Amino acid sequence: MSSRRFVFLDPDGISAGGWLHVVVEAKTGVVYQQQYGGTACRQGQVEGFLVPLFGPDELDALRQLFEKDFRGAGTWNYAWPDDKLDKLREIIEAIRYWASDGATEEPHALRLDESRIREADEAWVRVITPDGPGVLLWFNSD
Repeated sequence: MSSRRFVFLDPDGISAGGWLHVVVEAKTGVVYQQQYGGTACRQGQVEGFLVPLFGPDELDALRQLFEKDFRGAGTWNYAWPDDKLDKLREIIEAIRYWASDGATEEPHALRLDESRIREADEAWVRVITPDGPGVLLWFNSD
């Protein structure tokens, strides 16, 4: 039996859609799967550990950007114009990630991983956390 485990986030697509997570990339043996890209319906996988986030305003802003401004058609391999990239960067930096060493907790801003911006799409954005690189995930609109 494989030592890897696969977790598909919202496999039947009926969640209320109010969730926002980051999977921090790490060798955990747990692979999270996510449909992303709006109506492009791409499938992504990332191995690591899942961290639930709270950011209702930021989630609304992400949904506005990808579902309304980009019309939910996906942006993978997109050449981001400066104004849209600035907007995405601003939204990501407003999301708080609580890092903990087991004794203390401290909030940190996420950062957009601009070295992997061509992979950014609805419900799948590469970020940098205090614990390393990760993928910001939320409910895909399709």
